[in-house]
Amino acid sequence: MDKEENRKRYPLRRTMAFLTTLALVLGALFLVVNWQKLNFDYIRRWWTYRTLERNESGQAQSFAYDGGAGSLFTRLGDDLLVCSKSGVRLYSAGGTAYVEKTCTLKNPVVVTGGSSALVYDAGGTSLYVYRDREEVFSLETEPGQAILSANLNAQGLLTVATQASGVKGSVTVYDSEFRLKFGVNLSSRFITDAILSPDGRTLALATSGQTGGTYDSQIDFYTFPRSAEDTTPDKVCRLGNNVVLKLNWSADPLRVLGENALVLVNADGTEAGSYSYNWRYLKGYALDGDRGCSLLLGRYRAGTEADLVNVDFSGQETASLELNCQVLSMSAAGRYLSVLTVDQLTIYSDDLREYHITEELQGARKVLQRPDGSALLIAGETARLYLPD
Repeated sequence: MDKEENRKRYPLRRTMAFLTTLALVLGALFLVVNWQKLNFDYIRRWWTYRTLERNESGQAQSFAYDGGAGSLFTRLGDDLLVCSKSGVRLYSAGGTAYVEKTCTLKNPVVVTGGSSALVYDAGGTSLYVYRDREEVFSLETEPGQAILSANLNAQGLLTVATQASGVKGSVTVYDSEFRLKFGVNLSSRFITDAILSPDGRTLALATSGQTGGTYDSQIDFYTFPRSAEDTTPDKVCRLGNNVVLKLNWSADPLRVLGENALVLVNADGTEAGSYSYNWRYLKGYALDGDRGCSLLLGRYRAGTEADLVNVDFSGQETASLELNCQVLSMSAAGRYLSVLTVDQLTIYSDDLREYHITEELQGARKVLQRPDGSALLIAGETARLYLPD
């Protein structure tokens, strides 16, 4: 059978092959042109939120939350945790309430770690841990033991730093079942914060004191397993007069946010890198990025002029932008950074390229970025999930 007879005998096969090839070419061209906008997170968002109730503009409907002025917020998985002086509430992205706890918190603080979140009363005695949309642990410290700070690591393991009579600081470490694992009391230095490494094998304490009459800060490292009597740190990373404001160990290395510099520290106590603010004021930060940390630094304490800077885990500046607007909130998750101003929400990729911009804020004053590129926008009495197109 010659080629001419083949063409006449199988016209449908030839047509299907042509259409398949054309579809592949057009699909590849579409992906190339729209790669930055589409990416796999766009597909993930479309699939995850396809059943979410939306308004006329195609965005998720706002929902009312119970909390009032001064509420604190954090993202717990895909949910929103709201904490106020009167209690704790947990809502889904669509507004379904899973937790409604009434309690008194004079100075509430919220912290997330892995798939868990904790709420504690700074200077008080109450602490609560939430996981799988329910309260899984609560703690009331003994009278005279005020909670200074508390943290959860990536596995949800808990550390609690307290102030107690007779010592300058005390830290308790709990295992996955919230049983006492290790405790340390210091009488020579003040403990300001404590956190476990992502694998739960190393405890880091931020301590402060005086050396030769001069104030200094340092990070003390304790490696497990160890006996309860062994309270001498295995390694020490000295920070000089750089006052520790916050510890974040969501992934290696340990991120030490200081008053004068961001310091990255390995679990063995060695410094992985640091980034000095160069006499600029720290006006905002987001430490949860997959590839680094984001800092908002201004030359003046007041005013709107500031530099938005991304710093990698070796302490090197990887990208920066000059801003001249009032930044209300900033948040990082995965490879995204969201910056909320009075006029718009800008979601950046981790190289500070604009991923999406919207001016549909509906009075939002707080943003919580999510790893898939979506963000929770929170106003005075309502919240909603924002989905980039």
